[in-house]
Amino acid sequence: MATFQYEAMNSVGQPVKGEVDAITSEEAINKVRAMGNFPTKIRERTGKRGAKVPGAKAGAQPVRAGRRTAGAVSKKLLTTFTRQLSTLIDAGLPILRSLRILEQQQSPGMLRVAIRLVAEDVEGGSTLSESMAHHPKAFDRLYTNMVKAGELGGVLDTILQRLADFMEKSLALRRKVIGAMMYPAAVISFALLIVTGILIWVIPSFQTIFREMRSDLPGMTKTLLGASEWMKSTGWMYIVGAPIAIILLLRLLRSSTGGRYFIDSVKLHVPILGRIVGKTSVARFSRTLGTLLSAGVPILDAITITSDTSGNEVYARALRKVRDGIREGESFAEPLRQARIVDPMVVNMIDVGEETGELDKMLIKVADTYDDEVETLVASMVSLLEPVMVITLGLIVGFIVVSMFMPMVGLLSQMQKK
Repeated sequence: MATFQYEAMNSVGQPVKGEVDAITSEEAINKVRAMGNFPTKIRERTGKRGAKVPGAKAGAQPVRAGRRTAGAVSKKLLTTFTRQLSTLIDAGLPILRSLRILEQQQSPGMLRVAIRLVAEDVEGGSTLSESMAHHPKAFDRLYTNMVKAGELGGVLDTILQRLADFMEKSLALRRKVIGAMMYPAAVISFALLIVTGILIWVIPSFQTIFREMRSDLPGMTKTLLGASEWMKSTGWMYIVGAPIAIILLLRLLRSSTGGRYFIDSVKLHVPILGRIVGKTSVARFSRTLGTLLSAGVPILDAITITSDTSGNEVYARALRKVRDGIREGESFAEPLRQARIVDPMVVNMIDVGEETGELDKMLIKVADTYDDEVETLVASMVSLLEPVMVITLGLIVGFIVVSMFMPMVGLLSQMQKK
């Protein structure tokens, strides 16, 4: 029987080393796993070269040929999974057992597949963050780096709790914006359908009556009849094709960095909507960066992750300039002030956070403040849109009614004169 030296990760992701007596390296691996550890390297004490545990490595695990990766996962389901995993680890359960429990609780779907694949890698000796990094569509860089920070600090349960809070607040903000925009979008869509139906099916019946009248038609009526003819011939194709063409064009532009920057820059300059987009972006990158810093992620790595997950290329470029400035010895606030993408109040709060050593808390406060401002702006925009939509629809309907009845009024006037 030989003595094997091993390197492993314990249930909270901390590295451990030790020795076990076994006949073969496979038996030694099983003994280490029986202790509740996840082996990453096994070697005999005689000094032979370390035998790697299949599928395991102390650093980043190499991708095996034919490895299956999980697809995109619902953010809502991922948030629930994160909070449940935090609760189980806090209760003292090993990571692998926690993953197996949560896998059984999940309904069939991509999240269940992702948990199973992550559990298999963890069982093979990988850390939780390494295992999740193999599935970037399910667990993005922000998620995996937060988990990695929790493993290194031995506070994985706390970090997962913070991550769940972050995801819940981000989802809540997104739901508020989308929910507020649903009403005006639905009203405008129904209005367009009704007007299109009138132009295609109702107006042509009046056109036959006007032709039999054999009298000059008012300019408004001629305009309406022309619009009806255009809608019947080719106009409906434009109505149907325009949204499809716009979506395809946006996707094409989004495929390049320059195109994304152009689209995001235009959105920021749209009246009212631009303010909402800008404040939403500030809230998002502030909360992301604050959460990463509070988890112990180094500031340069945290800024890089934040820029990659900001969702707005204008702010992503600015954050990359901030990162370069910090690398050259500048403070966080000064490059951000020069970028001119946030209000002076935000820069001042970040400056104070740097001076007091509580930058992460100050960033979270900025995010909370901007979340409230976004909610107020959205409510104000919806309140403004309601009368605008009513007036616009009234003008359209009034134009149609007046255009249809003016020739009849003229005909009645001629009949009375006779």
